[in-house]
Amino acid sequence: MLVPVSGNPPVQPEITVDNKSYVSLEQHLCVVCATPFDTGSILLDRRLHASMRRHTTTGWGLCPEHQRLHSEGFVALVECDPQRSGALSGDGQMKPEQAYRTGLLAHLRREAFTRVFNVEITADQPVVFVEPGVIEQLQARVAPKD
Repeated sequence: MLVPVSGNPPVQPEITVDNKSYVSLEQHLCVVCATPFDTGSILLDRRLHASMRRHTTTGWGLCPEHQRLHSEGFVALVECDPQRSGALSGDGQMKPEQAYRTGLLAHLRREAFTRVFNVEITADQPVVFVEPGVIEQLQARVAPKD
């Protein structure tokens, strides 16, 4: 026999599914804009344990848009805040994971970069991290004067 009970029904425990699997789609973060993009590779846990999420970020690269610009001869200038960024490595270079990006980006042709900054960079270097104000100074140099 059922006896009616007044009040709220019992609360069911929430069941959460972690959706882990032993396969995952590999992603990289764009070194220029820091957005994730698919690499087209599939990762597999060799022990066949459900240990990976749907997407797994494994490193840095160039998203399709910035890869196209790099292939066309551009170098990306990414403004970073030195106070919020991590310490420089032993060779004075900032690693992508240490860079605190402010959101300002600019692209210069490689030849123009060499002339403006009087510094040679290798053809395989797609990005240069710059201090705040550098991009604004470049914009002021090329902005039409009224």
